[in-house]
Amino acid sequence: MRRVVRPVTTSARLHILGWQVLLVAVALAGSVLVSREVLLARVDERVDRGLARQVAELRRLATASVDPRTSRPFSDVRELLEAHLERTIPGSNETMLALVDGRPFRRSAEEPVYRLDNDPAVVAAFGAGPQPRYGTIMTPAGEVRFATVPVQVAGAPERGVFAAAVFADRERAEVEEVVRVLAIVGFAALALAGAGGWLVAGRVLAPVRELRRTAQVISDTDFSRRIPAVGRDEIAELARTFNSMLDRLEDAFATQRAFVDDAGHELRTPITIIRGHLELLSDDPAERVETVALVTDELDRMSRMVDDLLTLAKARRPDFLRVDEVDLAAFTDDLMPRVGALAPRRWRRVDSGSGTVVMDRHRITQALVQLAQNAVQHTAAGDEVRLGSRSRAGAVCFWVADSGPGVAPEDRERIFERFARGRPGRGTSEGAGLGLAIVRAIAVAHGGSVRVLGEPGAGATFELTLPRQGPVGPARPAAAAAAAAAGTGTGTVAAAESD
Repeated sequence: MRRVVRPVTTSARLHILGWQVLLVAVALAGSVLVSREVLLARVDERVDRGLARQVAELRRLATASVDPRTSRPFSDVRELLEAHLERTIPGSNETMLALVDGRPFRRSAEEPVYRLDNDPAVVAAFGAGPQPRYGTIMTPAGEVRFATVPVQVAGAPERGVFAAAVFADRERAEVEEVVRVLAIVGFAALALAGAGGWLVAGRVLAPVRELRRTAQVISDTDFSRRIPAVGRDEIAELARTFNSMLDRLEDAFATQRAFVDDAGHELRTPITIIRGHLELLSDDPAERVETVALVTDELDRMSRMVDDLLTLAKARRPDFLRVDEVDLAAFTDDLMPRVGALAPRRWRRVDSGSGTVVMDRHRITQALVQLAQNAVQHTAAGDEVRLGSRSRAGAVCFWVADSGPGVAPEDRERIFERFARGRPGRGTSEGAGLGLAIVRAIAVAHGGSVRVLGEPGAGATFELTLPRQGPVGPARPAAAAAAAAAGTGTGTVAAAESD
């Protein structure tokens, strides 16, 4: 069987890490943008508060109309504006300008980034209107936010204007720098985290890669590779599950090979017999009748063998059993007329259990009839064959006992293998050696077992034990595996109980 290995075009490690880094990068970019907007809003809020504070201080000074330097009333608006400029220290990126009758009179001592008093458009905007106002204006140095307060001293004809201005773009530039540093540091940390995540993901996904490599090297003849399972996480459980699957596959393939080999060997004999007689068939009517009878008998034997093989194959399927609650005593009584029709023996029901048992009535009947047929083949007419049932703790036991030559202790396990036949001295059998294998398969499918007791020369007793509550789900795979392992043997058994 040719195995096609598809190239691995994608990496789970890359997918997991790529999506994780992408999500974190989007979240980081979003947080940086939100932080930038919040910081810019706070800058604007701080600028507005500073301008409002300058306006409030000038109003208090104008309302008092007393020069704090001399404690005398201001004589004109120039003294008022000059006193306020001397008392006020502008912040960074801030400048102040005093206008008298629309012309620049004085500015704050610090040199601004741009001389607003030299810009006619700015001076005109500051001096416009008789009411205090806030506004923005564009200059070669960027956006400027300003507040103007018209002032006048009683008895003085001049009209003055105090203007406080902040270079807003310079204030925002500081925020942009902070945001830029934050973004660089954040994405650098993301890159380091991605590199670390790549290494960690490699260690975490190592069992998955080993699983892939193991699956690639497995063929239909080698199932020996296993994956190391360390820890108790999902990856370790996956490795254990995969190893368990390999165990089942290895067992199934071994069983299949042995099954095919044995079936081919057993079917080859009747086919050879049929072919030989048909090739030598003459025109003699009597010989034709004899040959047809022989061929028919061989075909019937092959048909029985195929039916048995199908039963053993179905024993591995989940729908092999159809369990129900069965009354033990009534079931045991019902067996007597069935086995009594097999052959003229002294059939005796020795014991009968009580209560109910969960089982497949028809499969257990098939198994017990097979055991009874086995007893018939190893006894003579008039010999006694006993059967019965009994209850045990959590289980029930069916048994069939004959008075034949018995089974040697060394053969008591091997007689349940497929295609096992008995040696002379244990009776005759025309079957294919599948009867007891079917009995074991039915018992194991129920979660039970079958065994043979008795001393050689003193008869054989076959006991079929079943759990009273029926087959248990988790126990069935292990039981089925045990049945398969028990059925892989080949060859002739020295003293076999088989049909």
